Amino acid sequence: MGVTAAPVADRPLLAAVWMIGAIVAFTSMAVAGRSVAHELDTFELMMYRSLLGFAIVMTVAGATGHLHEITTRHLHLQVLRNIFHFTGQNLWFYALGFIPLAHLFALEFTSPLWVMLLAAIFLGEQLTRIKGIAAGLAFIGVLLIVRPQIDAINIGHITAALSAIGFAITAIFTKKLTRTETITCILFYLTLVQLVLGVLAAGYDGDIAVPSGQTAPWVLLVAIAGLVAHFCLTTALRYAPASMVMPMDFVRLPVIAVVGFALYQEPLEAIVIFGAGLILTANWMNIRSGLRPVK
Repeated sequence: MGVTAAPVADRPLLAAVWMIGAIVAFTSMAVAGRSVAHELDTFELMMYRSLLGFAIVMTVAGATGHLHEITTRHLHLQVLRNIFHFTGQNLWFYALGFIPLAHLFALEFTSPLWVMLLAAIFLGEQLTRIKGIAAGLAFIGVLLIVRPQIDAINIGHITAALSAIGFAITAIFTKKLTRTETITCILFYLTLVQLVLGVLAAGYDGDIAVPSGQTAPWVLLVAIAGLVAHFCLTTALRYAPASMVMPMDFVRLPVIAVVGFALYQEPLEAIVIFGAGLILTANWMNIRSGLRPVK
């Protein structure tokens, strides 16, 4: 957990490997989150996830001798990052109960488009023609899967779209923090700040539900999957630019479409497969562009 924050050369293939871990973890979290939605609201789920995550981070960091890496050097960035992530994650969990998994992930995947724009503005990352084409293909793939119709749009679609903006801003803050902070430090504030926010949001009415014996394992899976996902994502951001790493996450879409079909009998139509194919093609273009030397 104590990966150093020293600058590293861009290694997009290594970043892609770490993103595979993030994809598996995020997919597991979606399944677990849907399994507890009948018993816990989103604030309660985030509170328990952060509480368990904080305990895991402190235990592992203490056992491996990395507690000294936790600093207050960029406390304002840590807090801002986690306010945006807490907001985006709550909107995401809320949308989980209203729309098919493939729709949720497709709308979430407008996030890399925001990342490309924001990374060019705030991080000085180059927005190349290939990246622009890849983003366009990916967005077309998203539209093919969701096929938005005004009369069919519900609160789940709206909250999923808004969560994408929160995740994009989170990614920008994460990339800035990886330049100076270790993953231990980032995960410490991830769990601590969101634990405080979760307690305040879940407990404002004085009524916090306690997970039942049947639900508790799913809550634990949400916590572990959330930590693993952020560990993998943060590591990937150390090995490649944010505008390259985030579109890799598009691979989650075809994966979750299959999961939704297998577990929840959500339709797996030909147009969904075609849209996923466009997204995967855009991903490969994006990764390949990072393997070529800049001229």
